[in-house]
Amino acid sequence: MTSHVLSQLRSLEAESIHIIREVVAEMERPVLLFSGGKDSIVMLHLAAKAFAPARIPFPIMHVDTGLNFQTVLDCRDRWVERLGIQLVVASVQDAIDRGLVKEEPNGSRNRIQTPVLLEAVEKHGFDAAFGGGRRDEEKARAKERVFSFRDDFGQWDPKNQRPEIWSLYNGRVHQGESIRVFPLSNWTELDIWSYIAAEDIDIPDLYLAQEREVVNRDGMLFAVNEFTPLKDGETSERRSVRYRTVGDANLTAAVESEASTLTAIVEETAAVRITERGATRGDDKVSEAAMEDRKREGYF
Repeated sequence: MTSHVLSQLRSLEAESIHIIREVVAEMERPVLLFSGGKDSIVMLHLAAKAFAPARIPFPIMHVDTGLNFQTVLDCRDRWVERLGIQLVVASVQDAIDRGLVKEEPNGSRNRIQTPVLLEAVEKHGFDAAFGGGRRDEEKARAKERVFSFRDDFGQWDPKNQRPEIWSLYNGRVHQGESIRVFPLSNWTELDIWSYIAAEDIDIPDLYLAQEREVVNRDGMLFAVNEFTPLKDGETSERRSVRYRTVGDANLTAAVESEASTLTAIVEETAAVRITERGATRGDDKVSEAAMEDRKREGYF
């Protein structure tokens, strides 16, 4: 008798595609939040599979902080052109210029992304937004349901979430309310890289190890570029590094690595014992509750 048991990756793929289709069936105007990082790329790839051979029936939105790695923007634009989808850009710099938000002294634009995101969601009438968060990344994200209800202020209450018994999702919302949806909730970083390797998915070259000019700041390796120039007294060096996660260029650190191929990244990821955000994201080191505070305000 032939067995038809799905592999781990194909089971995760099927679950995510089911979630994406469920949102399109239940909600009126969904949007996919796309940063150009590995998780949002996998999510977009899954959306393309979910509706093939038709086009993806919703736009993607990038909350552009103005501090992005250029290679990430280039990869974003390749995906938009390849799939023929609508791209909505919500600019943090534009919001600063208009006075909607104010630049923070530490140089981080992570917290001030939230009002920009909420303004764009309201402006375009989006009632559901796909995010690439995974439960293994960070403690606050581990609390999140697949369908995460947000009130009419875009805020999240972790103590007031809807049950998802037997993977049944409740997308009912009133005017002004919305749902954040996380199709990759049950994936791990290793699953993401194994899937990228299996599907040969286009990603920014920052994820692949190569020699880069870096500076060591408090034990974290930051690439020297227009957003992170050397400070007085600092010296840079050439090291073989790669990025495990992609955020703003001034706050995202690299890790030492020789993994220059997808297969090598899978092998390396299988051996690590610290999450990518914990290892490389300076913006999450503000406090133990930094991510949860932002999520309560409306961030992803």
